[in-house]
Amino acid sequence: MTRKQRRMIFLGTGFVCFAFATVLVLFALEDKVTFFYAPSDLVAEPVPPDVRIRLGGLVVDGSVVKHEDGITTLFDLTDGGAVVPVSFTGVLPDLFREGQGIIAMGTLPAPDATFVADEVLAKHDENYMPSEIADALKETGHWQEDYQE
Repeated sequence: MTRKQRRMIFLGTGFVCFAFATVLVLFALEDKVTFFYAPSDLVAEPVPPDVRIRLGGLVVDGSVVKHEDGITTLFDLTDGGAVVPVSFTGVLPDLFREGQGIIAMGTLPAPDATFVADEVLAKHDENYMPSEIADALKETGHWQEDYQE
């Protein structure tokens, strides 16, 4: 075997090992990736059942309903275009309120079903709006200049 052939075999083997390692990393990270959706995106293209996503928007005024068990809360999220009902079981952040920009992480069991959140994030500044929500509002044409980023 010539030096050129050995070098080509070495480079080919190195490339195959690198490609295999890349595939392994991508498969390992597949379960860790959580995509962001606005309510309009979710209504337009529902996600497969039980895929974990982040849903961001504004809590609709008058939509917050606490269950009798005291731990389950139902509310609606909007981006100005569509409204998605959300169910959350747990302790809500102290700053959660109607009109607040939030991000809920969870799953959508079926199209046109209630989004089941297992985590709700709300920011402390009353003028703050997460950049993902602001971008979604701008894309749908519902951005108002009195919103501040």
